[in-house]
Amino acid sequence: MNTNKLITLFNTPYNSAPFNNINADDYIQLITQAIDETRKEIDIITSNPELPTFKNTIEALEFSGEILDRLTSMFFNLNNAETNETVQKQAQTISPMLSEFGNDIRLNKHLFERVKLVYDQRNSLNLSAEQSTLLEKKYKSFARNGANLPDNKKQDLRNIDKELATLSLKFGENVLAETQAFQLHIINQDDLKGLPEGTIEAAKNLAESTQKEGWIFTLDYPSYIPFMTYAENRELRNQLHKAFGSKAFQKETYDNQAIVLRIAQLRHNRALLLGYKSHAHFVLEERMAETPEKVNQFLNELLEKAFGAAQREFNELQDYAKQIDGIDSLQKWDSAYYTEKLKQQRFELDDELLKPYFKLENVIHGVFTVAKKLFGLHFEEIKNIPTYNKEVQTFRVLDENGNYLALFYTDFHPRPGKRNGAWMTSYKNQYIKNNENSRPHISIVCNFTRPTPTKPSLLTFNEVTTLFHEFGHALHGILANTTYPSLSGTSVYWDFVELPSQIMENWCYEKETLELFAFHYQTGEIIPMEYITKIKESAAFMQGLQTLRQLGFGLLDMSWHGQDPSAITNVKNHEEIAMAATNLFPESPETCMSTSFSHIFQGGYSSGYYSYKWAEVLDADAYEYFKENGIFNRNVADKFKSSILSKGGTENPMELYIQFRGKKPTPEALLKRAGLLV
Repeated sequence: MNTNKLITLFNTPYNSAPFNNINADDYIQLITQAIDETRKEIDIITSNPELPTFKNTIEALEFSGEILDRLTSMFFNLNNAETNETVQKQAQTISPMLSEFGNDIRLNKHLFERVKLVYDQRNSLNLSAEQSTLLEKKYKSFARNGANLPDNKKQDLRNIDKELATLSLKFGENVLAETQAFQLHIINQDDLKGLPEGTIEAAKNLAESTQKEGWIFTLDYPSYIPFMTYAENRELRNQLHKAFGSKAFQKETYDNQAIVLRIAQLRHNRALLLGYKSHAHFVLEERMAETPEKVNQFLNELLEKAFGAAQREFNELQDYAKQIDGIDSLQKWDSAYYTEKLKQQRFELDDELLKPYFKLENVIHGVFTVAKKLFGLHFEEIKNIPTYNKEVQTFRVLDENGNYLALFYTDFHPRPGKRNGAWMTSYKNQYIKNNENSRPHISIVCNFTRPTPTKPSLLTFNEVTTLFHEFGHALHGILANTTYPSLSGTSVYWDFVELPSQIMENWCYEKETLELFAFHYQTGEIIPMEYITKIKESAAFMQGLQTLRQLGFGLLDMSWHGQDPSAITNVKNHEEIAMAATNLFPESPETCMSTSFSHIFQGGYSSGYYSYKWAEVLDADAYEYFKENGIFNRNVADKFKSSILSKGGTENPMELYIQFRGKKPTPEALLKRAGLLV
């Protein structure tokens, strides 16, 4: 299949991803062909007899491989959202193949020579800020990935990258297999005490779908979280917690312990090969935080500020559990249950009271309305876009003048073959070429409570904030307006990428926002003002413990990647030591976080988990600016759009932030919001 035939695959409405034209077992062949075509594009650059210029080398390299990028984005989202044995088997071939090809590019001596010649002339080329950023990024993509290594070391790098690609995939497959293998099958109706009616109905439906009596609960979040939050049966909470916390730990078939140790060691070896002290030193060179020392200082300063509040909250929770149920030692499987009970007592508020006001379709309408009020966006559902599952909805996004901006996909419910969690992805980047602004295709994938025969999909408040969060990432893609695809949308420093997503969560707590969409699904009644007041009052409830939890994950990440891991032989022991300063609950020997910590061992957050907290500082500070001027103030929203959302990675993120805010961020707004200021 030649380039033209590959391109005809995308002869779809809006050149959208042709999910309907590609069988799962075709991806290896198609991606292999796309790699071959990209090689030809690279050969044209390297064999050009003209002297290297920004246009014939840097821009030509930037715009090469678009079909390959599009096919791989389709495939890897499929492997996350709609996988099966065929897709997983293909992934085991495709992932190392792509790793090898990436190294073929970065270790191409003739290509690097051309890039370096342009880079060495950078001060005399009169480049724009975006062009300078692209040139810097292209040069570093070679220099930071082995272009200056001797040939024998280059082969070592290739071997490491190939093995890492395979291990990362295997890690994720093991976590998914463990998640899907476990079922808590309940026959005795008394064991359902405390559980919401909708949760019970969903468990009944699941049991019936597998021809079983009773009720089935799983490790999927819409099943797991309500059970841990409401189930009165402490022993069953314990059982479910340990199943969730022991995924891929001490298991014969799907054990990730050796994989974790190997990934950490390979990443360290790779960093040493490239001249860095550790994987974290390598990663953080291209982050706002810059060094592991700054990250650890940041995490420990927040820990110092949060620990006192967290300790008070823990003691309060333990006293409460003892008072009402005689619990002498509060365990991790008690945390969500007693937190919810105490929250209900203090605020007379719980998810079951709120869920009737958060029908999924209404919340979607709400987030679209917020986007309209802030940025003038309009979302029109269209039915002629190919999708990978019939549940996926597609929308055309228009600006306030009716101009087409983007395609937007949504996929909201758990199912077999779909991993837990929520994420945003792009099927096509935005860029400007030949005076045409080629618009992006953006998707968000979540795992929200399914509708039942008697109820629509009713979201918890946490699910509402999750939707707003992922939609913030989507806006970063939808409103992208850069020349180059690799600088577009969410292609920014990893500790900056969460700002657009996390800032959007703030609107969920505002009366002006909730009154746009929070209507009772049966009566149409708008959410009562007293509930809105309680939502705001309860926003900082147990924030000390929540902050400690996030800081623990960040410290665990840095412990795996900020030092030589070769002395680590026991994953569980290492984890306990790394998280000791943040763990107030008794340790559970049966559970282990690292073996299912997909963010850092499968996703892109290695040496970067701290960025959630880092971005919270940014988002709290930025949202203060909105609050000072009105949360739907168009002038502030336009500044956020022009300085942050549309600029992607074209400039240094702190400079972009200062353009928007007029100053550097400070942590006071976050500490105030979390109730951690004494």
